Amino acid sequence: MRSLFRPSPRPGEGGPRRVLYALAECLPFAIALLVVVIELTPAHFLYTGPLLTATPALAAVTLGPVGTLAAAGLAVGVSVTTATYNQAWGTQQVYGNFLALFLVSTASFMTSRAVRTRRENELRQVRRIAVAAQEVLLRPVPARLGPVRAASMYLAAETGAQIGGDLYEAVQTRYGVRMIVGDVRGKGLPAVRAVAVILGAFREAVHYEDDLVEVINHCGEALRRDAAVPGAFDAEALMEGFVTALVAQVPDGRVVEVVNRGHPPPLLLHHGKVRALTPSSPVPPLGMDELLNGPPGTTDSYPFVPGDRLLLITDGVIEARNRNNDFFALPEAMEAMHDSTPREFLDRMHRELLDHTHGRLADDVAMLLVDRVDAGPPPWPNSDDHGGGGS
Repeated sequence: MRSLFRPSPRPGEGGPRRVLYALAECLPFAIALLVVVIELTPAHFLYTGPLLTATPALAAVTLGPVGTLAAAGLAVGVSVTTATYNQAWGTQQVYGNFLALFLVSTASFMTSRAVRTRRENELRQVRRIAVAAQEVLLRPVPARLGPVRAASMYLAAETGAQIGGDLYEAVQTRYGVRMIVGDVRGKGLPAVRAVAVILGAFREAVHYEDDLVEVINHCGEALRRDAAVPGAFDAEALMEGFVTALVAQVPDGRVVEVVNRGHPPPLLLHHGKVRALTPSSPVPPLGMDELLNGPPGTTDSYPFVPGDRLLLITDGVIEARNRNNDFFALPEAMEAMHDSTPREFLDRMHRELLDHTHGRLADDVAMLLVDRVDAGPPPWPNSDDHGGGGS
């Protein structure tokens, strides 16, 4: 999913805007080239001083301080070349042009630096807000939850972005450890709002709904109620809006129970081998209940014994590709890191994902990892020890 604060133009807008911006960046250098053509041809009787003086001012709008200096240097070089070619040294006009070019270049450079500094300050403030929002929505899961050790991680596809349409949570309840991972179809603020609605519904329902199917249905109902609020989503978000989600439960017995609503299946590591826990009855994502032909989801149960590891992910992990268009080999990576702690595993996964994609994730990534351990659970509710997370 696209992250909050990531530019996401509407269809048809991105291409023309990029073309216009590229033309604006080239304009100062095109003007300098035009001046060279005029001055080195019979058309040199035309007065080009104002054109050349404008190049650093135009560069300051789109190219930043470095680009402004480059445009100013080019303008000076063109002025020296044309003055020499036309044997105009010693005239008042040449020195007047140099003085005007110096003053405009200085003012343009200082203005460009001031604008750059203001933008950087605004970006830092936006990032601080995003971090605060992430800590509220996607808080790190505790390092120990009853019979499992846990860790979580969120990776934004774009540098500087913090939160988007991926979600996760793990809570210890009287029914066992309950977890959710999901992926909102959409982008920007509507996606973040959907994440907040689903997580809020999940955190409430896990404590009083004994049926795991009802827990995820509660999330779907909350999403529908919020979508019905006037102005909650724009028309585009409403047309494409749905959420793939998966809830899992680790009760006292040595099993894990899973309800999957169109989400990538979790991976179970048992005795060094990984298998995907595919649902017995595929069910559409939340928000697409009109496609249901039967019951709204079923609970599948799988063995989950001490020493086993369960990984819940979003599609940003399994769809990560390298420059050769090869997918990330997640099962093999999971098997190779079977002896690591949950936190070490996610840290190594972070590095391997970035190595595989050469530092360019195409989609956001959320991961929730739990290990079944032998020791009994600590007294409920859980302690304040946390397993970390972040972006």
